[in-house]
Amino acid sequence: MAEVLAEMVAGVRKVIVQEGDTVSEGDTLVILESMKMEIPVLCEESGVVARIGVAEGDTVQEGDLIAVIE
Repeated sequence: MAEVLAEMVAGVRKVIVQEGDTVSEGDTLVILESMKMEIPVLCEESGVVARIGVAEGDTVQEGDLIAVIE
């Protein structure tokens, strides 16, 4: 199991995956927006998305849970 955490304060622009989706290392999970720049959050290991911790329009703080990959 791997937790994907936010690395900075940002807005959640788009959620790409859904719970139950199979993902591979390097896949984009969500797109964050900070200072008008889009920042993709990439999956660090292959597996299944067990939980999505954000929704489009949310603001995340550094260390907030974005997703859990099993």
